[in-house]
Amino acid sequence: MMLRICLFVTALVMSYPAFAADGMHVVVPNRDIARGEVIGDSDLVGGTIPANTVFSGIITSVDQIKGMEARRMLRANQVVRADDLRHPVLVQKGAIVTMTFEAPGVTLTASGRAMSEGGMGDTVTLQNPASFRQIQGIVTGPGAVRASGTTLSVSPATHIASAH
Repeated sequence: MMLRICLFVTALVMSYPAFAADGMHVVVPNRDIARGEVIGDSDLVGGTIPANTVFSGIITSVDQIKGMEARRMLRANQVVRADDLRHPVLVQKGAIVTMTFEAPGVTLTASGRAMSEGGMGDTVTLQNPASFRQIQGIVTGPGAVRASGTTLSVSPATHIASAH
């Protein structure tokens, strides 16, 4: 119980700069932002909300929202939660992507079909065209995924590069 109290007090002290005497500083859109739109600096303004209306996940800094994509319509001057945002989609569901698998001294690349969509750093499901097995991978760029923890079956479309 004492540990929970200490953790609560620590979290409260660490969040103190976000609170003003009359409320909490937040970042809000200065215009309506459509679902799927990427958010830039010029789309944002600072605001303050009453401390008694604060809830979990509220965006308090420009760095938390800039460059993110809206998951839903964001209304002007309305509080934005972290759940309302995602990294821009770089891999579309159904698209053919370049899968890369790395092992010490060897890099394999192959084409695969994305079975889910994702943004930078997201985990997506891929279908290996050689084995038709589904594997997991991490999005590393537009149309590029690093396969994780799975051996790829080598097919004629597989490119093998040795590290020198």
